[in-house]
Amino acid sequence: MSNSVFTPPGQSSWAAGPPPKKQRDWRLIGTVTAGVLVIGGLVSACNPNTTGGNGSSTATATDASGNAKTGGSTKTVPEFVGMGLQSAQDAAQKQGFYSLKSHDALGRDRHQILDRDWKVCSQNVKAGTTTSTDTELDFGAAKLDETCPAKDQSAPAQAGRTMPDFKGKSVNTARDALDSGTSITVKDASGKGRYVLVESNWQVCSQKPSAGTKLSGQPVEFSAVKFGESCP
Repeated sequence: MSNSVFTPPGQSSWAAGPPPKKQRDWRLIGTVTAGVLVIGGLVSACNPNTTGGNGSSTATATDASGNAKTGGSTKTVPEFVGMGLQSAQDAAQKQGFYSLKSHDALGRDRHQILDRDWKVCSQNVKAGTTTSTDTELDFGAAKLDETCPAKDQSAPAQAGRTMPDFKGKSVNTARDALDSGTSITVKDASGKGRYVLVESNWQVCSQKPSAGTKLSGQPVEFSAVKFGESCP
């Protein structure tokens, strides 16, 4: 009696049972390979410029408008003094200068959060200078309603072991110049009993201990008024 298995027309000879193990392994390998090729094709389509022709990684830097940056060229630095800070930054970028920063020209260590509220008082690279567009441009700035100083003012240096003279300096920079562990009290010198909340808006009128006193961890007291007001 024959042991052959009847195979219906149109059905493969192994339909009645699982294919041999070797045949199953080759089918699995073929399926995985096809999947890898499809995924690789999709990645290449989404990132056509990921690598150059020699396999090296390439990237194109762009500005906020999506325009390509061209670094390393040489340009003449324009005159920025007198311009609004935002306008000055836009003009610098049009010339190819993208490394930009700004600071408080009055030495009060304020941050230029809204650039349109500030104006340029100074620039670190003189107008008319020819330099690389990789050069960092630093603008000294003041608020629109403030008068630019003849020369940029700096915040007080670290106090060290001797009490500096903080009179006329902003309270926040005086605090920063002292040791971080120093106990500091600030009072309204006008006698109105106002709270000194935004210390960069207040200037020191008097101090204890006095300038030149040796510092040995003693508490410090400041009396202050708002900038634009006269000390009593």
